[in-house]
Amino acid sequence: MKKQIQTLLLLAVLLPAGISVAQDYPQQSEIHTIFKRHRPSGGYGAISNKFSTINGDYANLVEVYGGWYVNKRFLLGIGAAATTNDIRVPEEYSTLPGVPMSYEYGQVGMMTEYVLGTNRAFHLVFQLFSGAGFTVQYQRRDWHDDFDDFDYANDENWFFVAEPGVQLEMNLFRWLRFSPGVSYRAAFGSDAEGLTDTDLSNISYNVTLKFGKF
Repeated sequence: MKKQIQTLLLLAVLLPAGISVAQDYPQQSEIHTIFKRHRPSGGYGAISNKFSTINGDYANLVEVYGGWYVNKRFLLGIGAAATTNDIRVPEEYSTLPGVPMSYEYGQVGMMTEYVLGTNRAFHLVFQLFSGAGFTVQYQRRDWHDDFDDFDYANDENWFFVAEPGVQLEMNLFRWLRFSPGVSYRAAFGSDAEGLTDTDLSNISYNVTLKFGKF
């Protein structure tokens, strides 16, 4: 009887200690896997204005892009950009001699971004655009001109574009970010009149607003 009482007292002391240890390390009972099931993700869109040069002339480009934001680090999406200002074609390269012509530049393709420290107020973003670029010659019209007489584009030119860049990003609100940055546009395979790969390749200084679920 005395031994049974001693055994019960020993169990009464050891059992709470065992429960406490189990509560301190609940993760030991969980199954650890290589591929985690729950990863935070969201998505966002962006509008950017880019200040650059094409063929030595100032080029203002407006860009839009967006996509799936994975694990608060990686954006996988699509983007497009085009020039908005008048870039004149030199007379010797004009497809319509005697008619003032302008260059239009555009690009469309895949946009990726890698974000470092997304929850910090200030952080870095590395980005890469890769896709198709194009140029055409066209007759630019003013707002008061007659647009009924449609002018078809001339000297259509397609090529490959890669544009890596970096941004210093600021979290203004949970859903809004401001991201000034710099990028380098590299063109490969242009055969337009008066526009070589070198003419189309240059640095861009960018200001970007991003909206979405980060």
